[in-house]
Amino acid sequence: MQELVNILLAYINKSFKRSSKVLDFHYPHQLKEGLEGFSLELPDQPDNLEQLLVDCRDTLKYGVKTGHPRFFNQLSTGLDIIGLAGEWLTSTANTNMFTYEISPVFILMEEVVLRKMHSIIGWPEEDGDGIFCPGGTMSNLYSVLLARFHRFPVVKTHGMSAIPRLALFTSVHSHYSIKKSAAVLGIGSENVIVVRCDERGKMISSELNSSIETAKSKGLVPFYVNATAGTTVYGAFDPLNEIADICEHHGLWMHVDAAWGGGLLLSNKHRVKLQGIKRAHSVTWNPHKMMGVPLQCSTILVKRKGLLQECNQLCAEYLFQPDKHYDVSYDTGDKSIQCGRHVDVFKLWLMWKAKGSEGFEAQINHCLENAEYLYYKLKRRADFQLVFKGKPEHSNVCFWYLPKRLQSTLPSPERDRELHMVAPKIKTKMMEEGFTMIGYQPLEDKVNFFRCVFSNPATQREDVDFLIDEIVRLGCEL
Repeated sequence: MQELVNILLAYINKSFKRSSKVLDFHYPHQLKEGLEGFSLELPDQPDNLEQLLVDCRDTLKYGVKTGHPRFFNQLSTGLDIIGLAGEWLTSTANTNMFTYEISPVFILMEEVVLRKMHSIIGWPEEDGDGIFCPGGTMSNLYSVLLARFHRFPVVKTHGMSAIPRLALFTSVHSHYSIKKSAAVLGIGSENVIVVRCDERGKMISSELNSSIETAKSKGLVPFYVNATAGTTVYGAFDPLNEIADICEHHGLWMHVDAAWGGGLLLSNKHRVKLQGIKRAHSVTWNPHKMMGVPLQCSTILVKRKGLLQECNQLCAEYLFQPDKHYDVSYDTGDKSIQCGRHVDVFKLWLMWKAKGSEGFEAQINHCLENAEYLYYKLKRRADFQLVFKGKPEHSNVCFWYLPKRLQSTLPSPERDRELHMVAPKIKTKMMEEGFTMIGYQPLEDKVNFFRCVFSNPATQREDVDFLIDEIVRLGCEL
């Protein structure tokens, strides 16, 4: 264990050094075939401890340093030392979150943290409910599950055949987990009505209203609207108050997917972008994104207390005996669709103790300042083009790199075909050299563009400058 701790500390130090690479890339066949004594195959006879330590070193060596200040590839970046310590302690405790009797401290911590998050949203602390989930997709699934049960409680026992054909609504820029939830829950992905967005990726509220009316005219029963606070690609915030008005008018459940944008609630400067979130029935908020908590750490927050329990409770007698010697309302496991549930609260609780709400606010503001810095740098250059005009709302900055031969070319299908290949070619070179990482994607009618996201407070302006220089270096001759 002491040797392993030394390996981990060395890796942490390396992750923060700008002189070290973000990754040492190898293709799948190379890792499968084995590298310098590192083999993925499982033996019949036990390996010795020395080999296990080599395996630990190599596992880290050939992975990606997501805590590196120049890793911009995903929404979850950074390596918070306090959060990491919390994860280590959690694994050491090795317990489960279904009953107070085996997880007393963690159960109470979860209650305290969820109550704090309720109050930040603007809900009365004593009325709200919630649970930590294995990722934002599961949190969003809970929201659809709860909304359906709230409207048609009979579905829990009699299934979908006992209720009408349902319709739910989400924007074209929303996370794919909404469609996936509809498929998993038997509602059907075709009954997810996708609502148009404006050029910045915000849901058009008038389009939502007309989509609801159209669904009703076709005999469907609308029951749920998902509004996004921080879309995955553009970082856009849907107009929550306008959507809430429509939901109230039609009697629909309003969910806000704030997996990416929820952290901005901790910033006095930026929380206005989520104005109206307190009118939602449920909220997804992932502290493992903007708050920098180590993966995974996601919550589903519910305005109405007791609904999670009513929807999911099955009273397994070997776990949830009603005649225990303590208040069994602290046996929260029956609120979950899981049985075993990992402890995800402690690292967040410990980080909150270490930083305070003001510390989180400072690091979130810093990340958005980095995004604004990149935006203004790119705006002034002829070899980059922003995907949309105007400052980013969140820490997402979307742009094309323009090699010299494309800078003076007029828009055309041929130019689009050429531009579409630029980002993948640069990304290939970038990963093979390993000094930085950034993601790319097409979206609707737009060809492949880079998306840079900032959620690592260790990233500074020098790292932003490095990214720009690296893209130019790798792409100038394309």
